[in-house]
Amino acid sequence: MLACAYFCFPSTCHPTSIVSSDEILPQLLELICDLYDGSQGLLERTDDAQLWYNRGYANGVIHALVLLGYARHVAAALEPDPRDLVEGHEALPWGKAYRHGWDMGQKETFEIMETG
Repeated sequence: MLACAYFCFPSTCHPTSIVSSDEILPQLLELICDLYDGSQGLLERTDDAQLWYNRGYANGVIHALVLLGYARHVAAALEPDPRDLVEGHEALPWGKAYRHGWDMGQKETFEIMETG
């Protein structure tokens, strides 16, 4: 599987760089771990929508990776949140930030991992 991506250092990055999904996968796993670490205590921080967005983004990436057949890789990297993590918060501003992050994480993961 190949995807066009910009995951490279500026000195070596070219818009036509072709990066395999196997090369992108470790970067995505590192990203979700970093986002999980940075959003610890999420449920106690309803004042920080960015934390909620970040956690949603990570979970959207995880959802896409699982659908693409990388569940084993995700499970080896971290323990994903339960599906009902934000239950009861959906209509509130931080819940909406989470959902927007989730949607973007899933969408962008599919875009870069696309099998074309």
